Amino acid sequence: MAKTKSSIVVFLECSECGRRNYTLRKRTRAQWKLELRKYCRFDRKHTTHKERKK
Repeated sequence: MAKTKSSIVVFLECSECGRRNYTLRKRTRAQWKLELRKYCRFDRKHTTHKERKK
């Protein structure tokens, strides 16, 4: 039998410019959406990045 994947790849999208700057692996059983303050190199400041799938 094939093993099911335990994690998926998600993108973090900048809330200011809308570009997808970061990729992360997230457990498939996690029900919450990630929202982190990360550095956006296009805006040159720290902004809120929200999770988006492919």
